[in-house]
Order: sequence, then structure tokens, then C-alpha cells
Amino acid sequence: MPVGLVREAVRRPLAARWAVYAEEVSRLVEATYRVVERTGSLDPTVREILRESGLSNQAFYRHFRSKDELLVALLDDGRRRMAEYLRRRIAAADTAPGRVRAWIEGVLAQAADPVAAARTRPFLAHQDRLAEQFPAEQRSSTEAMLAPLVEVLRETYPANPAVGTHDDPVADALAVYRLTVACLHDHLRARTAPTPAETAHLVRFACRGLRIPVV
Repeated sequence: MPVGLVREAVRRPLAARWAVYAEEVSRLVEATYRVVERTGSLDPTVREILRESGLSNQAFYRHFRSKDELLVALLDDGRRRMAEYLRRRIAAADTAPGRVRAWIEGVLAQAADPVAAARTRPFLAHQDRLAEQFPAEQRSSTEAMLAPLVEVLRETYPANPAVGTHDDPVADALAVYRLTVACLHDHLRARTAPTPAETAHLVRFACRGLRIPVV
């Protein structure tokens, strides 16, 4: 049998199995989101997740070694979705301060959106444990969320005479990230939303630190 046909004979059943497994993972992720949104629980049980997804214990442990691993997958999924949302917001802005504002406002918008807030809040209760158990995964998903802001600073800094040659856009973006996420977490815990004045102040403060003029 030609090598090409051999590979195709192997690929077909593997592709079918992959599609089934991908659907199972998607059902588990979406089921966890629904349980969190409906119950407000910060620690949904595996039993609740399986009941909501209609899947078996075997299906769960085929993909995740523990509930914490599922929570990390959800956190990564949420941050990557957020990164795409932030890119769209940034693309609609036509100035450097406008792009920084778009990133900050996009992150803080999670506190004002009931669905996004419900999906994000559980991770506050478990963030230290998850970061300790899954440091590489946490770092990767944080970098995905940071990337749109890093790109803005890399484009902006060379044209800004106020920025020195030794300035680091990655470190600067991380500082803004930590400031913005701390504000977000405060509001998620309090179940409040940032006011326009609070958001505007944070944007001005960040832009001053980045030496980006605010019009």
C-alpha cells in the first residue's frame, strides 16, 4: 500500500476521534461557565459540571486530571477571548493614548458586564493555588492578554522622543496590566463597576507613566 494511503487510513479514525474529544472539552468548558453563571458558585463541583454537560466521569478525566486543571483551561480560554476583544477595541482607536485607553477600558469592562463578571469571579478565589500548580499555563495566558498592549507600546515608543532607548515595552505593559487587573479584581469582589471618572483617572495615570501625551 502506498505511504500516502497508509497515512490516510491512520488519519481518518484519528480525525474522527479528535472531533469527538474536542466536542467533549467544549461541552465541559461551556457547562462550567453555565453552572458558575447560574449558581454564583466560586467552586462548582465536578458532579455539577457533569450533570450540566451530560457527560460521564470517564469523559471528564479523559481530558482533565483534576477540577483545577479544568479551571486553568477556563481561565486560559477567557483570557485568550479577552485578548481578541482587546485587539478589536485597539484597532478602532486612531491615537496612542486612545489605544491605551481601549485596552484599559476593555479589561475593566468585565466588571460592568454581569456575564463576564460571573465567569471571572471564581478565579479570584483560586488564583494563588492555580498559579502555584500551573505556573507555565498561567504565564502563557497572561502573556496572551498582555500582547495587544505590548504591540501598541512597541509601535508607539520609537516615534516618541520622551521615551528613552532603554525603555522596555513588555515591562511597561506588565506594570499597566497589574494596575488595571488589581482595579478589576477590587470591583469583582465588591460586585461593583468602575465609574467613568475612575476609569479616566486610571487611563491618565497609565499614560503619564508611559510618557504618552493624553489629549
